[in-house]
Amino acid sequence: MTSNPHDEARKLMSLGDGLPEPQQVWLRTHLQECAACRDYQEAAGQVVRALRSEPLAADAGLVRATQMRVHFHAARLREQRERTWLVAVACVGVGLSASLTVPLLWRLFAWMGAWAGVSSPVWQAGFVFFSIAPVLAASVVLLARGTHLAGGRGIRHRGND
Repeated sequence: MTSNPHDEARKLMSLGDGLPEPQQVWLRTHLQECAACRDYQEAAGQVVRALRSEPLAADAGLVRATQMRVHFHAARLREQRERTWLVAVACVGVGLSASLTVPLLWRLFAWMGAWAGVSSPVWQAGFVFFSIAPVLAASVVLLARGTHLAGGRGIRHRGND
């Protein structure tokens, strides 16, 4: 609690009815002993009741603008979900493809290394480079565009806005 019990009481009053039991007990005890805080609670209650009694209506322009923003954000969330689904399907496809082709490529590289009379470390290094090259190329392309699954928007830097 704060050093000033009146400030603490006002803070607890602003939190409303959802206080834990020990804080409610402390606040009730303090309000029984402190007339200033009781007056403050009564005045705050009157203000809240007055505000709740006034009808609140938004103009049509604000409602339309809010609806447009909600629809826009809902569409963006749908697009993001679709992209995530496509990425997941692509990952499964790549995993299956790799599990089927890597053993065959390994045998092919071993055969080509034996046919060309190249030592095992050389053809194995060639296999590793051949396996990693597509990932490196895709990374360079994504870095050059400055985006990674950002819907083509790219990264904005200060001064470019």
